[in-house]
Amino acid sequence: MKAMPDSQSIDVVILCGGKGTRLQPVISDRPKPMAEMKDRPFLDILIDYLCSYGFRRYVLCVGYMKESIKEYFTRESRSEKIIFSDEETLLGTGGALKNGELLIHSDPFLVLNGDSFCPLDYRDFLSYYFSKGADVSIALDGKSVRKDYGVVTINDKARITSFSEKTDKKDEYVNAGVYIFNQTIFSLIPHNKVFSLENDLFPHIIDRKVFGYVTKNTFIDIGTPERYEKAAEFINKFVDEGLNG
Repeated sequence: MKAMPDSQSIDVVILCGGKGTRLQPVISDRPKPMAEMKDRPFLDILIDYLCSYGFRRYVLCVGYMKESIKEYFTRESRSEKIIFSDEETLLGTGGALKNGELLIHSDPFLVLNGDSFCPLDYRDFLSYYFSKGADVSIALDGKSVRKDYGVVTINDKARITSFSEKTDKKDEYVNAGVYIFNQTIFSLIPHNKVFSLENDLFPHIIDRKVFGYVTKNTFIDIGTPERYEKAAEFINKFVDEGLNG
């Protein structure tokens, strides 16, 4: 088994370039990850949580209303290093990741969606990835309502066996939008094309070493007004109780 590096040496890629069309009825003056909670952007709270696990280098894949994100994260000195990967046209989750390839130095690296949050133990998640000798590990939530999200099935070895449409079966898990990839993944993503990790990549790589990491914690996202309201309640309580890993 390859030795697990310190989290300070792992790059964190956050996908925050989408339009967030469904949330625009309540938040239209900023990109979705900049939605305010506890008088701070959601994205800032997410990065703070990751910093509590020792991560220090962040690549933010920005697109829609990107200046809002860039201005906020460059206007004051920060202990972590933040780099921006700019999309001139929106490329989807996979296309955005490929667009930032040259800025992502570590192998493996962590990828998160900038509009969702799952309070993982990231040290354990990294340890799991290395213990499995995985190409990809995906954090899975077994608690969220499956009919609201795409779902994943795993076998008794925790290898992912399928990616499915929204269902309500009891033996399936929700993709929590947190991934560990090694650098070989870039060879599977086309350059400068719209490409989705969820739809165009994951269903086609289950013959590789792709493992699901099942968390007991609940995944939240801010993709709709209703989910945003629930997420704000969760984050407010979470921050009040202490945001650390």
